[in-house]
Amino acid sequence: MPIDESLPFVRVNIAVLTVSDTRDLASDRSGQTLRDRIEEAGHACVAREIVRDDAPAIEAVLRRWIADPAVDCVITTGGTGITGRDVTPEAFERVLEKRIEGFGELFRMLSYQKIGTSTMQSRALGGVAGGTYLFALPGSTGACKDAWDDILRFQLDARHRPCNLVELMPRLQEHLRAA
Repeated sequence: MPIDESLPFVRVNIAVLTVSDTRDLASDRSGQTLRDRIEEAGHACVAREIVRDDAPAIEAVLRRWIADPAVDCVITTGGTGITGRDVTPEAFERVLEKRIEGFGELFRMLSYQKIGTSTMQSRALGGVAGGTYLFALPGSTGACKDAWDDILRFQLDARHRPCNLVELMPRLQEHLRAA
């Protein structure tokens, strides 16, 4: 993954949402892992919350952060499985304007190399709403590390070549300017 050091680094403001009925900030290893990696990469973790596995509650936090101009990207962890309590993708569907199909596909491809066919149980996904990037990751610390280290770290770095998500940020709402 080539990083062009001649280009300036652009700090991205990222909010982290953990979806769980059982975790709190002290026991939320996945959310903390994301926060640590975000900050180690030079970005800002501008918000971090925990919400229960409830689609309206998840949607409310997503909408609040999408409306906040200080948030460029939201990463959630948890609730992407297939049990009855896993409703993060359903909450995302209520707010997404566009899906980033390749994110979920790439995540599962990379995950397959580590956990084999068990990766089919993940409904990890990415998209855009209100000019904000949204990524839903599984709740395991390993999945959060894999998603950040192998995908998001590069796509959220303006120096990554041949292209990255940061360089598209100014254009995410151009459909509104045309109206």
